[in-house]
Amino acid sequence: MSTLARHGVALGATLTILFSTAGAGTRQIQLGGFVVEQEVTVAVSPVVAYDHFTGDILPWWDHHFSENPVRLWIEPFPGGRFYELFTHAGDGVLHATVLVADRGKQLRLDGPLGFSGNAIHLVHTLDFEPAGDHSTRIKLSVHGAGEVEDGWPEAIDEVWRHFLVEQFKPYVEARTDKTISRRN
Repeated sequence: MSTLARHGVALGATLTILFSTAGAGTRQIQLGGFVVEQEVTVAVSPVVAYDHFTGDILPWWDHHFSENPVRLWIEPFPGGRFYELFTHAGDGVLHATVLVADRGKQLRLDGPLGFSGNAIHLVHTLDFEPAGDHSTRIKLSVHGAGEVEDGWPEAIDEVWRHFLVEQFKPYVEARTDKTISRRN
């Protein structure tokens, strides 16, 4: 029996937590969880798709905290960072940490992305699978738990669809250089 089950916590249940901030009083937040799943097929190999999804993603990832970031980057190795630099002096934000980096196969990120500052845990997994002649099926799953406000799961679903279908797919398929060198 799991520790959670022994203590009477049911997985998937919505819990209410009270917290206090200095001088601000106490308010309730709703805890919950959700899963978002999507698929898109792109007309490049799994390694090429993975390589364009890591490293410099500023050419196609169009949601950022800074109006004009100087760098938006996913470091493709375990413990790597998905970060956005606002300035050359190093001001910026860490969007996520890379948990799994298996070139051409899987990229797993742990981080809130645009929900930074909220008590939410998001794990984003992208599986890159061969899908015929030089094509790749990218399967995305996002598992979220913690502070979940109404509409957040739908917003995450919409934003990921935007990134995968409207931004990444046309970007990677329009590239004349269908191969890129290994990025570090």
